[in-house]
Amino acid sequence: MRQSIRLPCRVAAVPAASRSYSSHPPNAKYNLPIDYASTSMLAQTTRAALTSAELPEDIRNGPTKKMNLFQAVGDAMHTALAEDDSVLVFGEDVAFGGVFRCTMKLAETFGGERVFNSTLNEGAIVGFGVGLAAAGMRPVAEIQFADYVFPAFDQIVNEAAKYRYRDGDSGRHVGGLTIRMPCGGVGHGGLYHSQSPESLFTHVPGLRVVVPRSPSQAKGLLLASIRCNDPVIFLEPKILYRAAVEQVPVGAYELPLSKAEVVKEGKDVTVISYGQPMYNCEAAIRHAEKELGISAELIDLRTVYPWDKETVFNSVRKTGRVIVVHESMVNAGVGAEVAAAIQEDPETFVRLEAPVSRVASWSINHGLLYEKYSIPDITRIFDSIKTSLDY
Repeated sequence: MRQSIRLPCRVAAVPAASRSYSSHPPNAKYNLPIDYASTSMLAQTTRAALTSAELPEDIRNGPTKKMNLFQAVGDAMHTALAEDDSVLVFGEDVAFGGVFRCTMKLAETFGGERVFNSTLNEGAIVGFGVGLAAAGMRPVAEIQFADYVFPAFDQIVNEAAKYRYRDGDSGRHVGGLTIRMPCGGVGHGGLYHSQSPESLFTHVPGLRVVVPRSPSQAKGLLLASIRCNDPVIFLEPKILYRAAVEQVPVGAYELPLSKAEVVKEGKDVTVISYGQPMYNCEAAIRHAEKELGISAELIDLRTVYPWDKETVFNSVRKTGRVIVVHESMVNAGVGAEVAAAIQEDPETFVRLEAPVSRVASWSINHGLLYEKYSIPDITRIFDSIKTSLDY
């Protein structure tokens, strides 16, 4: 039945003005569209792109190129294909560039034997990737939308994640497998093109789950994912594919998996997030610091499983207050795990000055009209910061 949803069908034309798309409210004080062209979260200059201590010295001394997120993802795959003959890229429409253009020109450059289209079957895509990885290859399998990954769940959970443990000391594993998928809301995705299923995979031992926030992060984290010897679920916030543009180092580099980044230091409250909500957090913090006279620390988890407890605990011990923000549903999400870990750690728990707060999507499906209502916005994050400080 799902295939029929993707096929074009004849529908009556609807005037654009009457379409009930979700958007920010008129005359909003906080909930204004993110200005990606000016945010400090993106490297607007070459100098800003090369300052990270995580970059190797040769990369910090090298050139950069302006890229959006889908171009950076494509650049990472181009690099991986060029440097390692065991890397393959495949998925639905991948040879044509993919629906978001992430694989443009890869088939022309590396040939149809290494970059190719798959059948319209997510279980088969991942199962094929598991077999390739077991044979020593490094397959990069694309699921066209994260919303479509569920038919592949058995292959991911019972094959990819368990293969190493099942084979014991034989030495075989499928750690070369990387599964890419676009995720998250775009304002008009509706029920089947707006989901963020990352927390489902964080319940599966044997996987790594990565969500980048920017083009430079996407390139470094994807290269690290392809090269690492664990199967990786790599979720790409699709709203950022074209919106997030910055200077990205041209050379090949990795960014560390399972290592959070302190994007902004502060002393009064810790805000933790990943992916697109990082930009909403940055905007909410800017308003809070101006209006409330406080200093907030902002942390990007980057890898949501296994996640970096040390960086989070050290920050919370310093500030005494913490808010976790994510786009996926609130119950049993990444925020719940972070909150539980904080209160279970004696040295961190005793430093809390307020309860751990979560700002996430409501426990509902994202209907077309209500997507903006459900997904965490700047006002909700600001209110959570203020509530924590007032406690």
